[in-house]
Amino acid sequence: MTHRKFRYHAGWEWMHSLQASDNSHLTLKKDIPLCARWLDESVLRTTNHIHVTILHGGLPLLQGSLLIQMSDDEQDVQMLHFWVTPEQMITLHSDLRLVLRMQRSPWNERLEQCGSAPEAFMLLLSHVLDTFHEGLDSFEAKLHQLENSMRRRNRADLMDGIFERRYELLHWSQLFVPVLEIEMAAREAFLQHYDATEGFSRLRFKLERIDSLMKHYNQQIDTLISMDDAISNLRGTDVMKTLTIFTALFTPAGVVGALWGMNFQRLPWLRESWGFALVLGITGLLTAGVYFWLWYKGWTGDLLKSGRSSKAAASKHGHGQAGGSGRPGSSDRAHARPSQNDTAPIADGSNHPSDHAADSPSRSSRSRSRS
Repeated sequence: MTHRKFRYHAGWEWMHSLQASDNSHLTLKKDIPLCARWLDESVLRTTNHIHVTILHGGLPLLQGSLLIQMSDDEQDVQMLHFWVTPEQMITLHSDLRLVLRMQRSPWNERLEQCGSAPEAFMLLLSHVLDTFHEGLDSFEAKLHQLENSMRRRNRADLMDGIFERRYELLHWSQLFVPVLEIEMAAREAFLQHYDATEGFSRLRFKLERIDSLMKHYNQQIDTLISMDDAISNLRGTDVMKTLTIFTALFTPAGVVGALWGMNFQRLPWLRESWGFALVLGITGLLTAGVYFWLWYKGWTGDLLKSGRSSKAAASKHGHGQAGGSGRPGSSDRAHARPSQNDTAPIADGSNHPSDHAADSPSRSSRSRSRS
């Protein structure tokens, strides 16, 4: 294991180590005896682990291991082991990609502005979360494409795509929840020093933003699953309804064929020249009766009426448009004809509507006297 130490203006230091073999951390254990147990446990650890404790003298300590994704490849996941006190941060890496990225602008300037090692560790986690944003952007594009596919054509294999997106979201959720736990553990460890720093505040806002996005995507996937389930049930119902209707329609033909297919010598109209035509007519009448009975009861549903009703609605809509535009009806002519009150000019006071209203009693009395 090779390690390197960085000391910053605020007085805290960052020591990052590259893990090479199981027995190569003796030098680091000798330099910092307090982290010896953590080093022994971190070498063999391959899962997430967060622990908060208090060292001698009341010194808070945040330590553990975190699975982080370094690129867009879901398989590019490695362990980040950390040991953080107010004045010192030690990280253990499988490679130096994360360390090299933190030495570039603007992250190196932001590290110089950090006032403590916990704030610098929060800044390190903020950089790790940038991969989440890139991955969720790609996930959003795939989810939007899946929604468009469902809208255009609900294929039978669409559920496979929905579950693939679900597994991808679960992958990001498994990586996100431990980071959220570390943020809460940091509050527990460093207490009043937490809310007063910029690094902690920016990390909290970024976590809230990612958390809201993941909840929204989860609701979208649940909606897609519910829609696909509803469409599948509707299709199954339509298939069963169609089979039931066809079975009912061909029941008379089946009964007639079963009766007249028996091996008896004396059957009605068996030896008559017109017997076959008569049986066919009876079968057709019974089939038509069954169909009209189903139609009258409304049990055919939209299977046998949707095409006819849609054509009738389209024809009615077309006639309505033609009648409205070519030949206006009496109501249109009534609206088009101006009223006398609207067009009569008000030349003097006698033509005013109020004057007509005032003169109406006298006119009615004169008409009664003449009568």
